[in-house]
Amino acid sequence: MSTTRTAPRSTPGTALITTAMAAEEAAVAPDTIRKWVQLGHIAPAGRRGRSNLFRLADVFAAERATRRPHELRGPRP
Repeated sequence: MSTTRTAPRSTPGTALITTAMAAEEAAVAPDTIRKWVQLGHIAPAGRRGRSNLFRLADVFAAERATRRPHELRGPRP
């Protein structure tokens, strides 16, 4: 019996993106996304082959959670 693994189906509005796409959206390096996974800031929502897939909302939440305090403030007057 052969089992075929496919990428998980996402619900409407929750498309899954690759590590490279997640890095581009968060303006960080792909290695940063991988580090966030290791540190538990973000969990993959699925897999395609050996690649992790992420929800964009999760990527942005991890990006906000890992910002330094001075990066959270807006521009100074």
